[in-house]
Amino acid sequence: MSALATLLTLADSRLPAGSHVHSGGVEEAVASGLVNTLETLDAFLRRRIRSHGLVTASIAAAVHRGDFDPARADQETDARTPAPAARQASRSQGRGLARLARRVWPDAGWDELGPQPHLAVAAGRVGAVSGLSPEQGALAIVYTTMTGSATAAQRLLALDPADVAALTFRLAELCERTAAEAAAGPADLSDPLLDTLAQRHAERDRPLFVS
Repeated sequence: MSALATLLTLADSRLPAGSHVHSGGVEEAVASGLVNTLETLDAFLRRRIRSHGLVTASIAAAVHRGDFDPARADQETDARTPAPAARQASRSQGRGLARLARRVWPDAGWDELGPQPHLAVAAGRVGAVSGLSPEQGALAIVYTTMTGSATAAQRLLALDPADVAALTFRLAELCERTAAEAAAGPADLSDPLLDTLAQRHAERDRPLFVS
């Protein structure tokens, strides 16, 4: 499979890695009144790209290059993910991605990642074994960070799908710049608002999304 086809497949919402059941905090943001229009969704997505997207993609790029082994990458991700609920969401998606990757690249040493790797750890290994460049792997993560939350908001707020799609097109350049920054080296930050939303969501009764 070519690098471009692999990149497109990893960015496809049908990829059975579990991300489609995670809203990335937008469900709690909607419930809290922070996201209620296309404009506030735009602001939320930009914030998520520049925080969670950047951090996850940067650690994945470090794994991809071999700068971090899986154990170190796991620790680095934990250090940048204060909320237990956000850590669990990351590990859930990482486990799903690793499970899929075993079927595509069965001899890539997936046992080294452990039973519940963070998304960044699994994505970094996928990028390395699939022939992507670190920046391409980072772009796949940043892009799906955006589209997962955008799709969830579309459902929760009954937004016009065309409006949401147009918004994601407008954010494409930001995704590319963020991926390039992520590929340059590990980002050292977290977002208190997203951490708070993640933890509140974990305590919500009967949420539509896992996170």
